[in-house]
Order: sequence, then C-alpha cells, then structure tokens
Amino acid sequence: MANKIRLGFVGANVRSQWASQSHFPALLASPDVEMTAVCTTRPETAEAARKAFGAKLAFTDFRQMAASKEIDAVAVVVRVPSHYEPTKAAIEAGKHVYTEWPLGRTTAEAEELAALARAKDVQTACGLQSRVSPALLYMKEQVEAGFVGEVLSCHADCMRDGALERPSSRAWQRDVTLGANPLTIANGHVIDALRFVVGNFARVSCMVTTQAKQWYETDTRKMVDVTSPDNIMVSGKLASGAVASVHVAAVPWAGGGFRMVIYGREGTLLATGNVSSQRGEMLRVQGAKRSHELKDMPIPERFAWVPPDFPRGDPFNVGQMYGLFAEAIRTGQKPQRLPTFDTAVDLHRFLDTIRQSSDTGRELPVG
Repeated sequence: MANKIRLGFVGANVRSQWASQSHFPALLASPDVEMTAVCTTRPETAEAARKAFGAKLAFTDFRQMAASKEIDAVAVVVRVPSHYEPTKAAIEAGKHVYTEWPLGRTTAEAEELAALARAKDVQTACGLQSRVSPALLYMKEQVEAGFVGEVLSCHADCMRDGALERPSSRAWQRDVTLGANPLTIANGHVIDALRFVVGNFARVSCMVTTQAKQWYETDTRKMVDVTSPDNIMVSGKLASGAVASVHVAAVPWAGGGFRMVIYGREGTLLATGNVSSQRGEMLRVQGAKRSHELKDMPIPERFAWVPPDFPRGDPFNVGQMYGLFAEAIRTGQKPQRLPTFDTAVDLHRFLDTIRQSSDTGRELPVG
C-alpha cells in the first residue's frame, strides 16, 4: 500500500455543494489520503473532476471503480437515496468505505451495510463529523473530568435556514421517504453531538412535525407538497439521569445557528456556532465553574489531528475524519474516535424511536 491511502471518490462532480465545501479541499490538503480515482454519472463530468483534482483515474460506473486494484478505499458522497448501491459495491469488492451521513435511506439499509462490512472485515467511516470536532471533544473531556460536576440538565438547538422557495432540482428533499430531511440530517447531527458529549438517552418524548406543508418551485412555478418534517423536538432523560432536550428546525429566515449547554452541580459548559455541530468551523466553548459568569475556554491543540495549516471551515472536521479513517486502514484496527457504520446504525435506530414516539404520542424507552 502506498504511503497515502488511495481513494476512489463517488460523487466527484466539481459542482457538488457539500463535497466542494468540505471533502474536496480536505482531500487536497490531506497528508493521509489522495484522490486516486473519481466517479460521476457522465464521462465529461468525470474527466473534468479528474483534471480538477489531479486524479489518476476517472469512472462513470462505481462498480468498475470499486473493482480497481489501484484504490484502497472508496468515499461515497452523493444524495442519501443513492448511498446504498455504491457503498455495497465497494464493500463487496473488499474496499474500505467512508459514506456520508445518513448511511442509508432507511435503517434497514444501514443495518445491511454495517453487517456486510463486518462480514467482509473492511474498515468503515460514516460522516458524523460532530464526533471529531475539537470543541465537542474538549467539552466531552471536561464533562468526564468533572468540570460541571453531576450533570443535571442539558439542551441543544439548531435553527437552520429552510427556504420556502427553491428550484425543482433542490426540491427532492421534500419527500420524507428519501431519507434526507431535517429529522435525519440536521437533527441527526445535533442530537448525535449531544449524545457524544453527555451520553445516551434512556427515555424520550418527541414531536416531529411538518410546519411548512408546501414549497414553491421557482422554475416550474408550482406549489409542491412537503412530507419531510421541518421541526423536531425531543425531551427525555439520559442514562445518567440528567434531563435533556433538543429542538432542531428548518426556519424560513435568520436561522439562529447551533447552541449546546450542559448544566451541572458545579458549573456550566456552553458551545455555540453559526451553523451546526458537524460543520468544520471552530465552535466557541465557554464555561462557568461555581460562577454565574461564562468565560471563553481555549480549545487545546491536542484535539486537532490535521496539520496546523489545514484549511479551517467545512474541510476541517472532514479532514479529521479522513485522518482517522486512514489510521484504521493502516493499522487494521478501528480508532475509538472514528464514527463507523455501527455508530450510524445506532443513530438510525434512535431516530426511529423519535419518530415512533411522535407518531404514537407516547414516551418510549431508548433501546
């Protein structure tokens, strides 16, 4: 194996919004991974991506790319409904796989992919980037070290921009059955961040609702029905006994960003950011120890696993992910810090419990 992990990238279209903001700059700056092959659906976009990223190979069929002996691993960064097939093909070809979150359109897809990866003994990573955020790693360390003492209550919220008008090409997320909506994506990242810092829920009572039931398509000039939820509220108790709540929503105007606060007998910890917990921006961490005054808490450098000159913003946490993924491939052992397909399955199942609680109007135990 070469010094750098040779990666095949599914979804390498240079116009891909999330990949362009995060994966592409992270890979170009990575000391651990190189983009050896690219795959898109059309020859012209595949060739454009190959030239843009200096890749050796270009494909239009992810199965052919997965079969190539010139790559060690595959990244799947396409729309959620299309995660399953290329991820499965890569695993069946014996390749290690990094797939964005949500892992599958449904929990059943995610469970199948995780089981197949275990059977084939390949390393996996799923894009739950909050778990490699230096700010949240630091908060978790401080909670475990007793900075706040016994955790009594905690809350996380994220109000994301949710335009009521969009072109038809961006309206596909209105369909809840496709698995990409505020419940799974924004809420999935935020509630996973809270669980990562303070521990899992034991019981939940939830409301999942669609407040904006139609969107206006600017190109077709039609109103289209929306079945995807845009407001998710979760309240309950953690396994530790602490009270916890989460509110995530897609709002039409002036979304307020991300906020997580942990209240304990000895103090308080607060993390804030302009967008969301999984984004690469460096979240601000503040704390109060037996005081009513929150003070900034500088984040130690030991939680950054990328070079000092690595680009900040969206590439940062993705770069952290690729570093851990490369480590897992080189050593054959999963670093404890790396979110894997099994991590993703656990979150998929938790989201099912949230939806079931909302549908039935009952408080439910979390398995």
